[in-house]
Amino acid sequence: MATTTVTKSGQVRSHTDHSHGHGHSHGHSHGLGLSHHHHHHDTTYLTSTNKKDPGVRITRLGLYVNMGMAVGKGIGGYVFNSQALTADAIHSLSDLISDVMTLATISYSLRPPTTRFPVGYGKIESLGALAVSGILLSGGIMIGLQAVVALTQQFFPDIAAFLSNIGILGHIHDHGHSHGHGGHDLGPNINAAWLAGGSILIKEWLYRATMKVADEKRSSVLASNAYHHRVDSLTAFVALLTISASHFMNNAQWLDPVGGLVISGMIVQAGWQNTRAALLELADVAIDEDIREAAESAATGAMEGTDATLSAVQGVKGGQNFLLEIAVAIPETSTLKDQKVLEDKIRDAVAKKVKAAKRVAVRFIATQDADKGFTNEFLSFNPDLTEHQHSDEHDAKHDEHHDHDVNGTHDIDQKKHDSPLLNDGIRKRKS
Repeated sequence: MATTTVTKSGQVRSHTDHSHGHGHSHGHSHGLGLSHHHHHHDTTYLTSTNKKDPGVRITRLGLYVNMGMAVGKGIGGYVFNSQALTADAIHSLSDLISDVMTLATISYSLRPPTTRFPVGYGKIESLGALAVSGILLSGGIMIGLQAVVALTQQFFPDIAAFLSNIGILGHIHDHGHSHGHGGHDLGPNINAAWLAGGSILIKEWLYRATMKVADEKRSSVLASNAYHHRVDSLTAFVALLTISASHFMNNAQWLDPVGGLVISGMIVQAGWQNTRAALLELADVAIDEDIREAAESAATGAMEGTDATLSAVQGVKGGQNFLLEIAVAIPETSTLKDQKVLEDKIRDAVAKKVKAAKRVAVRFIATQDADKGFTNEFLSFNPDLTEHQHSDEHDAKHDEHHDHDVNGTHDIDQKKHDSPLLNDGIRKRKS
């Protein structure tokens, strides 16, 4: 049966009023009743060239704010000796790196397929996601280790001294710094709280401004970005709370590294989930169930009034887009013209239902094979059988070669025996 492939142009579309946008988010819980999305949030407005669009303006403003806050909180965390603020800076930096990596890879990932890359360049974005996730995971682990070291030094100084003497804590301790007298950490400077408080106000304003545009445009993408800002403001609140408490409460310097440890836990969890998601995408994991069901519903609707039935739907994710395959069972009396008409209807229906579909391959199979779907595309391979066949062929060639050698030797000996010239020479030597 025929297999037809249709490739749509790699464009970034607006997903207003649509539930299936580019990519799909991989959320994670922060352990505080919060859910946050890293890296795989929709970047439609971030990569759009329409600068007059309110959604584009507010999204890019958020990018610039993240840049300034990551730098400001990072410097402030170091200068004011606050591990909670430093961890929050890493948290902001992870969002910034994610957006920058998206901008760096988007032009490549949306290139049309070539003979060398027949399914497009979408996996380049997955490689970028893996790099971002690795940085995020490493940064979170280092912040967490520094927080653990600080807590150990405050609550278990003897253990900290022992571990430092044998070199376990030496490397981490050398990278830390103390602003106290006599080498004792007096906790964070209260000025760190001002930075955390300012971060809360800015992020809360961004949340409200983005949500206002989201309501006007009825955009679930902008609503997701707005919630992203709200969660960032709440993590900054954790930093503010622990910094203030450690400064004003007696013997509560340990609260600042606790805040750093809490935020680092969020970062590590986000880094691990994004790393796992990127690896699964590179390994061509199947599309999410909601995307598959949407494509299935669209294809089924396109086949109404025909003798065709849906056999199977499968697909993988390539960057921000989906590469879909649809198996359709049709009667053997169906003509190529009928298949072409049906294929066009299925393609158009799926394109309207799943906006991120970049490639739709429609495969037609016989009605009696409807239950097989795509399984009969794979070649059966039995390594034991192949090895046995190879052994038989080797033995046959060996026997043939052996017979040839034996027969050849026998024929030569016989010819020697029957040769009159050779026999005459032998008689002369005997005489």
